[in-house]
Amino acid sequence: MLPFLRSDLAQLAAYKPHPGGAGTEAPATLDRLDTNESPYDLPADLKQKLAWHYQHSLEANRYPDGSHDALKGAIAHYVNESAHTDWVQPDHLSIGNGSDELIRALLIATCLGGEGSILVANPTFSMYAITASTLGIPVVTVGRDEATFAIDVSAAQAAIADSDSPAVRVVFVVHPNSPTANALTAAEIEWLRQIPDQILVVIDEAYFEFSQTSLVGELSQHPNWMILRTFSKAFRLASHRVGYAIAHPTLAAALEKVRLPYNLPALSQTAALLTLQHRAELLPIIDQIRQEREALGDRLHSFPGLRVWHSDANFFFVRLDPAVLPADLDADAALDRLFNGLKLQGTLIRKTSGGLRITVGTPEENQRTGDRLQAQLGDLF
Repeated sequence: MLPFLRSDLAQLAAYKPHPGGAGTEAPATLDRLDTNESPYDLPADLKQKLAWHYQHSLEANRYPDGSHDALKGAIAHYVNESAHTDWVQPDHLSIGNGSDELIRALLIATCLGGEGSILVANPTFSMYAITASTLGIPVVTVGRDEATFAIDVSAAQAAIADSDSPAVRVVFVVHPNSPTANALTAAEIEWLRQIPDQILVVIDEAYFEFSQTSLVGELSQHPNWMILRTFSKAFRLASHRVGYAIAHPTLAAALEKVRLPYNLPALSQTAALLTLQHRAELLPIIDQIRQEREALGDRLHSFPGLRVWHSDANFFFVRLDPAVLPADLDADAALDRLFNGLKLQGTLIRKTSGGLRITVGTPEENQRTGDRLQAQLGDLF
């Protein structure tokens, strides 16, 4: 450890991006179903329009628009349209280099310097705890119901009441949750409504377009709520790293104070604007992905030895049923065999939280996923 580095960094692990993390090298042709991206690239004509902007209207020697004014206006219009409301304005928004940057900014604005801790219900999106830990912010964790993955609300309430050094200042929930794909229940939403105003409630709606459930309609009633969304999934812009926060103007302004200047490249801003302008062409593919989700789910449910949970997102969470595993094979070893066997055949999925997260892909990818998974399970059982 270098002497000038923080001593606690030795205990932290870097986030491992795809493809596939560490392990045996996978084939050159991969079905990348491990990061919940859209399986569909932008249409060729839209890529050509983006290339035209880069060649003719974007100046590589100039900084991008640091205010994001045009993009904020377009996002506000989209949020109002999708929520059937009219109150969201550009000053309700902050735009980040992916939602990850917004998570970091809001933690800086709320908890840094020993002023607060965060609460998460595991299993959930790992970047909340990872980002908090890199900033030296304590993480309070509670569990979820093993059958439904609903948050243990009683434990969460007790944790908030008991945490005073420092107190919980931010609660993170995902709607629907990753990696388990379940939307918030009525009871969980009612709990969020009761959280005291001095605590920020962050509702991550990265998969809103797939779930078609949102809490934007209630946001104006709760100045301590913030909703996070992304262009990485439904809008097919994962490589451009564009996320946005919807919040009370005072809260959005606080994020603007702590985010880095010129944080979003000009090409990414242009790409996000183009996809919003062409959303009538891009978003109908969501219905096809949802249909594929149902078909893949039906097939996964037919496999003996596999526990499959309902999905409100564009991915599934599955676990092996230990009751039907051979006596000489424990669940962790079996899961590793399944994960690595799929990887060797060219199907990348995410191994996490004692199970596997499988993104819904194209029809061809889903067919291969089902065939390969069926074969691997046959070898196990």
